Amino acid sequence: MEMSQNHRRTSRTSFLFAFIAAWLFLTISSDEDYYKLLGISKEAGTREIRQAFKKLALTMHPDKNPNDATAHEKFLKINRAYEVLKDEDLRKKYDKYGEKGLQDEQQGGRYESWNYYRYDFGIYDEDAEITTLDRGDFDAAVNSGEVWFVNFYFPRCSHCHDLAPTWREFAKEMDGVIRIGAVNCGDNGMLCRSKSINSYPSLYVFRAGMVRKYYGDRTKSSLTTFAMQFVKSKVTELWQGNVFSEIDRAFAERIGWLINFCTDTGGETSSKDGLVNVGWMDCSKQADLCDSFEITTSTTAVFPPGSSLAQKGSVLFIQSLDTKEIYAQVLQHLPDLEILTKSSFEVGKVDCITDSELCASLYIQKPCVAVFKGVGIHDFEIHHGKDVLYNVAAFAKESVNAHVTTLRPENFPSHEKEPWLVDFFAPWCPPCRALLPELRKASIQLFGQLKFGTLDCTVHETLCNMHNIHAYPTTVIFNKSSIHEYEGHHSADGILEFIEDLVNPVVVTLTPESFQELVKRRKSSETWMVDFYAPWCGPCQALLPEWRRMARMLSGIVNVGTVDCQKHHSFCQGEDVRAYPEIRLFPQNSNRREQYQSYNGWHRDAFSLKSWALSSLPRSSVDLSPEDFKRKVLGGKDHWVLDFYAPWCGPCQQFAPEFEVLARMMKGTVRAGKVDCQAHHQTCQSAGIKAYPSVRFYPHLGTTRRDQGGEHINSRDATVIADILRQRLQQLALQGKSSKPKVSYNRSLMLTKAAFIKMTVKAILK
Repeated sequence: MEMSQNHRRTSRTSFLFAFIAAWLFLTISSDEDYYKLLGISKEAGTREIRQAFKKLALTMHPDKNPNDATAHEKFLKINRAYEVLKDEDLRKKYDKYGEKGLQDEQQGGRYESWNYYRYDFGIYDEDAEITTLDRGDFDAAVNSGEVWFVNFYFPRCSHCHDLAPTWREFAKEMDGVIRIGAVNCGDNGMLCRSKSINSYPSLYVFRAGMVRKYYGDRTKSSLTTFAMQFVKSKVTELWQGNVFSEIDRAFAERIGWLINFCTDTGGETSSKDGLVNVGWMDCSKQADLCDSFEITTSTTAVFPPGSSLAQKGSVLFIQSLDTKEIYAQVLQHLPDLEILTKSSFEVGKVDCITDSELCASLYIQKPCVAVFKGVGIHDFEIHHGKDVLYNVAAFAKESVNAHVTTLRPENFPSHEKEPWLVDFFAPWCPPCRALLPELRKASIQLFGQLKFGTLDCTVHETLCNMHNIHAYPTTVIFNKSSIHEYEGHHSADGILEFIEDLVNPVVVTLTPESFQELVKRRKSSETWMVDFYAPWCGPCQALLPEWRRMARMLSGIVNVGTVDCQKHHSFCQGEDVRAYPEIRLFPQNSNRREQYQSYNGWHRDAFSLKSWALSSLPRSSVDLSPEDFKRKVLGGKDHWVLDFYAPWCGPCQQFAPEFEVLARMMKGTVRAGKVDCQAHHQTCQSAGIKAYPSVRFYPHLGTTRRDQGGEHINSRDATVIADILRQRLQQLALQGKSSKPKVSYNRSLMLTKAAFIKMTVKAILK
């Protein structure tokens, strides 16, 4: 009896706490400007946002203000602002819809202790030699051609903090040789998941498409040895027999030389296409040669193209041994870029003061870098990223191969017959800058099917107003008289999915009549999810791309539809829809077809909605005991795919609905089972399971027993795993037929998203 009363008291307390938390959440969700709360501009990047928040957190935290009754509420406000602005998708929702677009998000209701913000928050934010990367600039950095050694860490990870002092010393050691980066997976969960980061810290080297994980000791010497194997350096020893021919050859290509005299080891790195060639000369062996260069003591000299000792001041002698200082002086002494005019466009610079007419015709109003494509000056793209070398280099490489053009009133696709994707943006907007490289990727995949252009609304305000652009970025597809506004993730894949959805929609637009026919009179085996929305509703608009993505994830498993309650107001009232968006699930095998479940979760992202939908379906996988594992999997005659998991494991819980999708996809071909490694530790140990979740395939090979470890599958994506399983089954089928007479065999071709779009995008032109 006492336990029951305590339980009721606990329940009442929990309810009261939840009520207070909800009230506080509503209280802090005010119309106060988030940028002003943090004291930052709208152009602020992720690092600036994090630094501004940390500065405020250390002074405003309730732990530091115990006598201030309003400290908790004040801190909730800045915490809410930080949670929204650090997240690219939430930031766009906020910029576009304000607080109304965030009503379904739970950020801001909880915060950490003062010690967390002091010691754990943003471990490398203050280190000059370490570049903190986020989702917006990660790809540009690692694809720039430079060598990047990146530390993926989590703020609460003790091993990450143990590594931090070594990583800082290592960064100082490698400064000027390779780039050292860090990614805070607490703030960039989506980026880390996309790179399959499953443990912390994870150390990876990136160089122009090559990725290599580091498994060695976490000492500075071991890290240095590993990193240096990726550094391609060319330091040429110069002597009487080659010095003049090498210098003349470089000068002919307009490349200078950096020569270290009286040193027998090379310190600087360079490559064939570097700023200068690097060489050294041993004056103890080449005394006469050094005398001819007027060298009397150890020194380093810069010889720009065409320079000579006879030309006073053309050769720069550097006495410093500091690599940064040498690098800076070399840059200052390089020849200036050639001044270009309208008739001479190659590599160089344009003086917009003396050639103001040319710059005005291109609508260039401030210094910038641009890549001109083709013949003439009409097709070009302007760089809007960070003014750092790796970003500019990545932009130049991407832009040359991509098909994105900078739009102006003269070439805006108002009456074009071909479809165009136009990105309306503002250069100060971080989500806009993050989208630009993704547009370039998509333009390559859709070349010949869809044209891509960008319009700077800070320059062409009138044109943007004509198209009712009120938030950035706004991406629109113009197809003759049809106009489709893009709502989705800022990625090439998101754009491809949107185009695919235009061609082959997976969300059914329901009317009152079709709702009665398809939903109310559905088959007993069918499940429907329906979004009742209003076009003017901010949260409804924010949900739209997630709803489409979820529908594609659940294709063939759950039917997905939408009802426009502005158009069908009376119908929605009759269905007792009182708020938007209203998400309802109409389950299968229901005796009452009008029965439904309403979604009351905080998060309305595709993955959360998918998990909720799958939880209502009967399971397709089965739980396996140790006896089942031995008898059915190792000794049976079926193919099996198993999920080895632990109930306490967060990634396991996230993977569980994905595994159910896989089970349904492979039903009738491969059986799906789950093994609880907490309850059946010995079974998992004998199978060689060392991490959770682990996916293993156990094919039936015609033998009575199978290997306990099975075949490891390194993916947590149902579609990818299903493809791997099908390919493996095809291999087994071919092996089984190898002893029989040969028959013709056509392998099924798996179309990529881009290939599918190229085949079907023409449908939207009709």
